[in-house]
Order: sequence, then structure tokens, then C-alpha cells
Amino acid sequence: MSDKKTKVKVTAAKGRPMLTWVGKRPLSHVTAFPAQLVQYHDAINILGMAQDNESPECYEERRRIFRTLREHWNDECWEDQPGFAVPESGGLLFHGDNKDVLAYLLANGYRGKVDLVYIDPPFDSGADYVRKVALRGAKGATKLDGAAYTLGEQIQYTDIWANDSYLQFMYERLVLLRELLALNGGIYVQCDPRRSHHLRCLLDEVFGADSFQAEIVWRRSTAHSDAKGYGAVHDSILYYGVGDEPAFNKQYVPHSESYIESHYTYQDPDGRRYCLDNITSPHPRPNLTYEWQGCQPPQFGWRYDRVTMARLDKEGRIHYPAGGGRPRLKRYLDEMRGIPLQDLWGDVNPVNSQAHEAVGFPTQKPELLVERILQVSTNHGGLVLDCFLGSGTTVAVAQKLGRRWIGCDINKGAIQTTVKRLRGVTGEQIAKALADRNEKGEKLPGMSEAEADESPKPCQFGFSVYRVNDYDLQIQHNEAVNLACEHIGVQRTRSDPFFDGTLGRSLVKIIPFSHPLTPLDLEEVKRELEARPDEDRNVTVVALGMELAAQAWLDAWNRLRKGKNAVNRIDAIELRTDPKYGKFMKHEPATARVKITRKASRKEGARIVVEVQDFISPTIVERLKAQSQLLSPKIDDWRAMVDCIMIDSAYSGGAFNVVLADVPERKSDLVEGTYELAAAEGETTIAVKIIDMLGEEVLVTEQV
Repeated sequence: MSDKKTKVKVTAAKGRPMLTWVGKRPLSHVTAFPAQLVQYHDAINILGMAQDNESPECYEERRRIFRTLREHWNDECWEDQPGFAVPESGGLLFHGDNKDVLAYLLANGYRGKVDLVYIDPPFDSGADYVRKVALRGAKGATKLDGAAYTLGEQIQYTDIWANDSYLQFMYERLVLLRELLALNGGIYVQCDPRRSHHLRCLLDEVFGADSFQAEIVWRRSTAHSDAKGYGAVHDSILYYGVGDEPAFNKQYVPHSESYIESHYTYQDPDGRRYCLDNITSPHPRPNLTYEWQGCQPPQFGWRYDRVTMARLDKEGRIHYPAGGGRPRLKRYLDEMRGIPLQDLWGDVNPVNSQAHEAVGFPTQKPELLVERILQVSTNHGGLVLDCFLGSGTTVAVAQKLGRRWIGCDINKGAIQTTVKRLRGVTGEQIAKALADRNEKGEKLPGMSEAEADESPKPCQFGFSVYRVNDYDLQIQHNEAVNLACEHIGVQRTRSDPFFDGTLGRSLVKIIPFSHPLTPLDLEEVKRELEARPDEDRNVTVVALGMELAAQAWLDAWNRLRKGKNAVNRIDAIELRTDPKYGKFMKHEPATARVKITRKASRKEGARIVVEVQDFISPTIVERLKAQSQLLSPKIDDWRAMVDCIMIDSAYSGGAFNVVLADVPERKSDLVEGTYELAAAEGETTIAVKIIDMLGEEVLVTEQV
């Protein structure tokens, strides 16, 4: 994989009709930035190498089987050809802006390789996309708002954009997705009625109107009253195919109870239900005109020849009316596959808080919904891409169904949630594979007699997490600006080349936080207003610090702009001293006290002992304090603030290779805090990564 940024050419969208909006820009090329490997999760560290009371022989045998599992996907499931970036370990999970991630994939051999794209982009619907988080432990019912989707980091998830910015945002990403789709691949775009017409026009332009396959209507909730109009109970899923014959595996849904009761009204003595079907030919069949069991032939003849009729009669599949009349064919209920899947889906329930798959994301989609799409439009081993990953449903379902997958999200909390979800899914698959037999047909030592079930064979037993375009560093540089906008309530305007957004009716200009507000900054605002003679709105300047000369400039400017009808008044928000907005910039990082020691054992050899003695997340404490308003929060056990702990026993300063992960399965469970693992020969660096419930990480390293 290249470590330098490159320019990737993109084919122009030429479909008709074309949607027009203010600021529409064609996408002829994108810059592909390098990706950095952040975490590495394979079969060994997902399930754990050592088991309780396991003998050295069993331990070594398990390592050998793990290697076999790892080699399986690498040899059979990912292509190995020049220019194709074979992943380090199975699935690919990216943290970063999806435009950067898609450009990276195009530059690294994935053009035309993706079999299916499923995306559930933001609807611009005013929804609350803040993840709700609970502290761990028996008393962990205390809820706090998770990392909100801040303006700079979370443009994909904040419903604040002007209509034109939303269209440009989606247009660029659809163009890139088209470049990645394989011949006969498909794309599903989920949306609500507020955006379905716009997105369909964009899809027509990017993929061509002839590529439209279906608009699926998913009833996501039951009927409810709405005092202002019709109750909104459905989403639309727009399906477009690439090539002449997009992949399509027909699926069936079971008959409803009411349908069964009304149609399958007959029963054999053994209780088998059946309905009656016509046994006559719909078209003239002279060669099938014969008398059968005393019954004269119908006008066009029978549907089957004599030999087939005799076989059906012998099998008891022909029904003879008691009062005489023409015989009919029995169609048994237990032999019917159901009703072919239509474009109205009312049998998939949304994810509620009690669902076993719920992970706390308000926009989480049910696994059954995504499973149905993947089964229709992909085959085993197909490559699935979701660049608006959210709670990770798409990649979790792809892993379960034996598909390869690539996922990305701009939100760190989404990546954190998806990693935990994937480790759970993959761990179950590995355990089932180990519970079966090894490649020689031998029972694995120390494993049970249970055999793996008939679920699809996994394509990979691990995955890697990458960061694209040094995304964490970007967040650090821009975090202050983004948080300031969110704190103040600025609505960002992406289509304006000068002003950064609006606050009420006022235009907003954000002065770079690298220097205080100066008269030169204000002169730039003045020149911009002079270039817009019809602009009558006031301006709010946001800055971190202000020179005295800048305040004098503002006083002189506003002296002539007083009264109710004044235009172009300029006000300033100084974030350090402002009585309303000040003092929010302070951020205390989470800290941990960790003891790491090496000990020797005659039986087990050198061992590493890691003991997390304390952990504090000031951010969690402050949020709890803000939410409680009256009482200061008290957290009795530091582990209640910790989501998971990961350990790398040979950390080199680059990618974090997870050799031990403590990820409690239930929210009422706590991390253990003390760990023991095998030590490498000689001096090594132990790295301990502690992630709190809001996704903030603490990394402690020590040479032992």
C-alpha cells in the first residue's frame, strides 16, 4: 500500500436527467491519502490463545489450528493480483471521512471489485444522532450522552446542512461508489421520504436511469397518530444495478397465518395441509387430451401426460371431489417456499432497546433487513461495502453470511462499537470451527464433541482497523473549531466560500484559532460585505482571543449601525472570556495508572502481568455533573468508566496488534483489570490501551 497521496481520476456522471443545485461541482478526480494500520484483530487474539488449565500441548495445537484458519481466507477469499492491496487480516475497517476512504480504495486496486454497496446515509431529517452510553456495572443504569457528532468530525451525521450542500456531499460519494462497483454489482441507498426524490435523481444521474431496479418500501414502525398530518412509518431503499444482469438471488417470505387459513383449507389424515390447484392445460394440448379415471378430458387437455398423472395419483397428490367432478392437484404447504419477495417489506421489525442486537445507536438498522439485501444481491465470498457504517450492522451481517466486507465511518464511537461487535461475531465463528474437526479429520485437543452448525462458512477470521489521511491528527487540529461551533450552535454553510455558517440570522466567520482576532481579520470581513451589496444580515465573528485594537475597530464600525433596522453589524464571540460561551475549551484527557511486571515460572516460562490500578475520565465526570445538575457524580469503581482494555505484548510504536482483549459481553459486567500473558524472549514493549465509555483512549507503554 502506498504511503504517499496520489491523484485518482474519476469518470464523469452522464446519466439523465441531471439535478442542478447551487454550487454543483463535477468530480473529475480525487486525492488518495495513505492509510495507517491502527489495530489488528485475528483469530488468535479474538478468541484468545490460552484457555484455563490448558496444557502446553493443547496450547501449541490450538496455535497451529488458528494459523490454519488464518491461512484459509488469505488463500481463497481475497484476490492476489498486481495492484490489489490484499488486507493484513480479512475484513477492512476504516476510520476517516468516507470520501478519503473511497479514494484510497480506488487508488489501491479496489476499482470494479465491490459486489454490493449498502449505505444508510443521513436523511437531513432533524434526527438526534447522539449515541446514548451507560456506565458499566450493576449500577450502570446511569445514562450519559455519547460523543456527539460534532460539526467538523461528523458532517455525515448532523442534519444541519443547507439543501445544496447535502446534494453535493451525496453526489460526490455516489460517483466514487460507482467507480468501485463490479460489473453486475448493485447499490442500495436507504432514505426517508424527505430525501428519496433527491437521491433518486442523483442515482439516475450517476448510474443512469436504466440502472434503476426497485424502490423497496420498508415499514419501520407501526401506525401512530400525528396531529399535523399522516404518520410517517416507512423508509425507502433505492436499488440500482450495474451491467446488464445485476446479481439477483430470488428470496421468499413465509405465508402469513391469515393466508394459510384462507388458502390451505384441506388436510390429509396425517395433518399435512394443502390447497387445490388447476390440473388442466391453459393452452390447447391435443396430445394431452385423454380420459382420466372416468373423467372426460378438459377443453384444452390435461397439464401432464398419462405417465406423470399416474405417478402423481400413486403419490396421493391428486384430489378427487367427493361429489364427482374434475380432479385437482394438491399443493402441500410444507413444500411451498413461500411468496417471492416483493418491494413492500412489512415483516422486518426495527431494533428496539430490548433487542439482543441493540448497541445503543438511535439509527441502528435490524440485521434481518441487511441480511435480506445481502442474500439477494451477493453470493458467498462476495465483497460488501458500507461507507456510512454507524453501528456496524452491515459488516456484522456480512461476516455471519460468509461475505468479505469493507466498512468505514467518520465517528470514532462508531468504529469502537463495530470493533466490539465484530469480535463477538467472529469469536463465535472461530469457536464453532474449532469445535468441529481439524483439516485431518481429527478431534481437536481440549475441545468438545459438538460439531459446527450449517451456517455459512466464514470468509475471514479476523479484521484490521485503519486510519486514512492521519484522521486523528486532523481531529486534533480542528477539534477546537468544531467543538466551538457545536457549543455556540453555529449551523455550518459548506457552499459559502467565505462565511463558515449562520447563527440565527447572522452570518458567522470563524477566525483561525492560531491567533487572536485582529483589525486585519475584520478588514477582510468588511471587504467581503462590500462585495455583497445586497447582503443585509449581521455578522458574528468567533475567535480565541482578541486584540484591543480589534475591539476599537468593532466599536467604530457598530457606532454607525444602531437601531432596529441596522444592517451588517459585526459582533464578536471571544471564547476565553465570553460570559455565555467561554471556558468550554478546557479538556482534561483521561489518565490511568498501570503496573506492568515480568515474572518467571518453571512450568510456564516467562510471563507478563498487567495490573490496571486506577483510571479516571474527566470528560465522563463532567458530563455526569452537567446532566445531574444538582449532585456531584460519585463513581465507586473506576472500571464502570471503562469500555474495554487491549494489550499488545510487542508494541513497536505503529499498529496496535491486539494479543489480549478484555471486552465484557454484557453492560453489567466490568473489565477484569489484571491480566497475565506469555512473554517474548528478551526485552519487549508492553502497550496497554484503555478505552472509556465515550471512546477516549489512554495508551500506557513500558519496556520489560
